[in-house]
Amino acid sequence: MADFSGDETAPFFGFLGAAAALVFSCMGAAYGTAKSGVGVASMGVMRPELVMKSIVPVVMAGVLGIYGLIIAVIISTGINPKAKSYYLFDGYAHLSSGLACGLAGLSAGMAIGIVGDAGVRANAQQPKLFVGMILILIFAEALALYGLIVGIILSSRAGQSRAD
Repeated sequence: MADFSGDETAPFFGFLGAAAALVFSCMGAAYGTAKSGVGVASMGVMRPELVMKSIVPVVMAGVLGIYGLIIAVIISTGINPKAKSYYLFDGYAHLSSGLACGLAGLSAGMAIGIVGDAGVRANAQQPKLFVGMILILIFAEALALYGLIVGIILSSRAGQSRAD
């Protein structure tokens, strides 16, 4: 690897960012799906006609994993040290991109799971709470969307460290 230009350890940080984006986002999606799914199952015993209406938190939690997948693909396609020099700046940009998206997805998944669980149970007892539950879920989902946007911006900074 004598002809390699750039930092030899930099791709490690880039790939770590891609992995972090996917793993943390999927952890948030899994937690949100599981926690709100338990609420849907519990509520379905009392009011089975509301089960399909109460799937909204499960779907919203599942979208979080897609955000992590998007960032992981963006990062991994940007790592090609043979074609273009890849420096530590680029690796750190990709790492921060993955962490921003992944941890935002994890926190959003926790919020969606908790709100979804309590919300579908409360909706079974008082149907007027449905709109309020949906609004809270939208604000929780927006947290992950903020992480996705910041992740895209940070990932686009890679490659701007030096003029090649």
